[in-house]
Amino acid sequence: MLAKEDKQVTTVKIFWLIIAIALLIFSYHQSELNPPVLIQRGGNMVEYISSYFPPDFSYWKTYLDDTLITISMGIWGTLLAAIAAIPLSILASENVCPPWIVQPIRRILDAMRAINEIVFALVFVVAVGLGPFAGVMALFIHTAGALGKLFSEAVEAIEPGQVEGIRATGASKIQEVIFGIIPQVIPLWTSFALYRFESNVRSASVLGIVGAGGIGVSLYQSFQSFDYGKVCSILIILILATTIIDTISAKLRNWLI
Repeated sequence: MLAKEDKQVTTVKIFWLIIAIALLIFSYHQSELNPPVLIQRGGNMVEYISSYFPPDFSYWKTYLDDTLITISMGIWGTLLAAIAAIPLSILASENVCPPWIVQPIRRILDAMRAINEIVFALVFVVAVGLGPFAGVMALFIHTAGALGKLFSEAVEAIEPGQVEGIRATGASKIQEVIFGIIPQVIPLWTSFALYRFESNVRSASVLGIVGAGGIGVSLYQSFQSFDYGKVCSILIILILATTIIDTISAKLRNWLI
């Protein structure tokens, strides 16, 4: 028994442990982490946060309308991304397509999710002008990259027996995907899409900073004018909206899985 446990501690594992510790130390210094400064200057943060209260709800109707626009941006950005991610994920799955297709598609997905939504929003604001449409397109591109990655991992984790059974009937590759793969991954795909929808509503709330519509416009203007009471009211409305969305999404996920 002891001999078996000794074999689990190998030179290679010790080497990688040392590498991991060195990486943590290096990233600690690169990040300029300084907990004592945070503790010493915590009073400044408390004083700043206290300036947010009491919240100013005098424009709550406007903020509510803007929040509905933000949620709508999240809905359409996620829906379009999920639709695009389905074929992309199939093409990026090693158990479905050959490497000469999988690798280029994976690199495209890497690029789509590596670039932040705000950067895409800036590009689309130039292309289509100010407003929510630019925000929807920014969310669509970034989210398609993220969902494409998650969807492909779900495809690669399927039970191959069902696909092999369909293949034995003489079905084509497309039929294997439609009848053998998709039915197995639909619950996971839906769950991933719901998670990304929650994330996209939060992301959409700041896209207004670059003119891409939604509550972010009002939030940015309130920050610019140092009107922290209005900032607080906007944040409260966003928290309530996110809580409602999270509750509904959780019930949907529990029903699907």
